[in-house]
Amino acid sequence: MPDSKINVFSEIGKLKKVLLKRPGEEVENLTPALLPKLLFDDIPYLKIAREEHDEFAKTLKSLGVEVVYLEDLAVESFASTQIKEKFTDDFIFEAGIRSESQKEALKKFLLDMPAKDMVLKMMAGIYKYELPNYKTYSLGSMVNKSYPFMTDPMPNLIFTRDPFASIGNGVSIHKMRTDVRARETLFADLIFKHHPEYGNNSVPLYYKRHRDFSIEGGDVLILNDTVLAVGISERTESRAIDKLARDIFASNTSFKTILALQIPETRSFMHLDTVFTHIDKDKFTIHPEIKGPLVVYKMEKDPNAQYGITVKKQNSTLEDTLKEALGLSSITLIECAGAHPVHAAREQWNDGTNTLAVAPGEVVVYNRNHITNRILKEQGIKVHEVPSSELSRGRGGPRCMSMPLLRESVK
Repeated sequence: MPDSKINVFSEIGKLKKVLLKRPGEEVENLTPALLPKLLFDDIPYLKIAREEHDEFAKTLKSLGVEVVYLEDLAVESFASTQIKEKFTDDFIFEAGIRSESQKEALKKFLLDMPAKDMVLKMMAGIYKYELPNYKTYSLGSMVNKSYPFMTDPMPNLIFTRDPFASIGNGVSIHKMRTDVRARETLFADLIFKHHPEYGNNSVPLYYKRHRDFSIEGGDVLILNDTVLAVGISERTESRAIDKLARDIFASNTSFKTILALQIPETRSFMHLDTVFTHIDKDKFTIHPEIKGPLVVYKMEKDPNAQYGITVKKQNSTLEDTLKEALGLSSITLIECAGAHPVHAAREQWNDGTNTLAVAPGEVVVYNRNHITNRILKEQGIKVHEVPSSELSRGRGGPRCMSMPLLRESVK
């Protein structure tokens, strides 16, 4: 494996290093009224969610994977007081605080904490009553007096797959689709600017968080060292894929083709990886509804074309698209719960196809999707099941909860 900070040229190469975010107090700050705004469907029980997440991390470590945490990398990125203060200013601005007195009080409140406590408090959400001498002088603050938070909690940070994506030896830092998730990418931006290992321009950037069009990491899949698949989805715009393709193709990378797969813009098809993941050289898990004819746009690097890219629309089955892209004579598409009309819908809701490959033919999955897991084993896949009664309430599986930083190459 090359001596690179980031090395991810597939979805299935042996996983060596991964970024996680342990559930924190932000989960405790969910309420029924806040669920739609914060993109959760239910309220996990934090104690059990942490135990399940710790078991997930323990499973990865037992397989030889180095586990690092988002909150720790963020703290390690505060190389100077100036960096810490600038990050705090950016956090306050993006939290929507505009009153000078409130900005000043909030900044002092945060900077008076130890760095780790400050980062965790930013993630958890800050109550108005926590600020000394908080007053509601403006009309806006008086009208919204009953709303408890000065800054909203960020429970979706557990899904480290979305704010940025590891692509080859670089990363794309994303513009999130929803306002409530926009601040999540502040932490990725901090790390890839200032962390002693990942900062100081040591990692190429293929997308930046302030761009106009949204893209999220759950839609970015790396099929091999020359082909990417990116979902055009509820969360990722086609124009963002245009910009990502231009940056990647203009850089000195091995990627030559991007397959833009158009999937339904619905909650259950939120990202491409909720309906489709790569688990072995010739095997994929899929939701039954994307097996048939699919609109695919094939984007290829071409120095003679406008913007250096040619784009062709294809109407093909997923199977034929993947065979052509990967140069395989046959592939196996393993349908969630065997495409049973009831079980597939239920296990898809609990991320039955959102698998994390830790090596070719070896995956980590939620234990509750027992029908899909049985089928995977019957197909020769080595399956590591992790508990998921509370984690699954966030509508994201093992792939969603993990961002690979290093994978071995696949021969």
